[in-house]
Amino acid sequence: MLRRLYDWTLSLAGKPSAPYALAAVSFAESSFFPVPPDVMLVPMMLARPDKAWSYALICTIASVLGGILGYFIGLLLYDSVGAWLFQVYGLTEGAEAFRHGYAEYGHWVILLKGLTPIPYKLVTITSGFAGYSLGWFILLSALTRGARFFAVALLMSRFGPSIKSLIDRHFNLVAALAIAAIVGGFVAFRYLF
Repeated sequence: MLRRLYDWTLSLAGKPSAPYALAAVSFAESSFFPVPPDVMLVPMMLARPDKAWSYALICTIASVLGGILGYFIGLLLYDSVGAWLFQVYGLTEGAEAFRHGYAEYGHWVILLKGLTPIPYKLVTITSGFAGYSLGWFILLSALTRGARFFAVALLMSRFGPSIKSLIDRHFNLVAALAIAAIVGGFVAFRYLF
C-alpha cells in the first residue's frame, strides 16, 4: 500500500495539480492532519528535481498559513477543537506541561520543534492557547519550517538520483523509518513534555 502511495506521488509530480495537493497537505499538517508533508514532498522532489526549490517554498508558505489556523484553534477553540485534537492523539497531559514551558522558552520551543518529527500542529495549537505572540509565532514558524523544507530541497537537488535509487532498493526499510519518525514524534511529545 505504501509503495503504491509512493508511486502515485511520483506520478503526481508531473500534473498541474501537484503544487495544490502539496500545499493542501502542508496546510492541513500544521493544524490538524497527522501526516507530514514530507510524504508528498520527497517523492515529488525526486520526480521533479528542477522544482525542488519551488516545492519547498510552497510547503513553507502553506505550513505557516496552516500554522496560523492551528494557532487560532488553540487561542479561540482550545476548549473544544484543540482539546479534542490533543485527546485524539493521547497528548492532553503533555500539552499542559508544554504550555507552561512557553512562559520561559517560547521562542526555542517553536524553533526546535519545527525542525523535529514532533508534529508541528501540536506546537501551533499550543502556541495559541498559551497566548504566545502571533507576530513572533509567524516569524519563527517561517524560519523553522523554511529551514526544514529548504534543507530537504538542498538534499534532493544534490543527491536526488542516489536517494531515489536507495528508496527504490530499500523501500520497506525507508517506509518503516518514516513511520517510526512520525510515531516517535507523537511519543516524544507525550513523554518529554
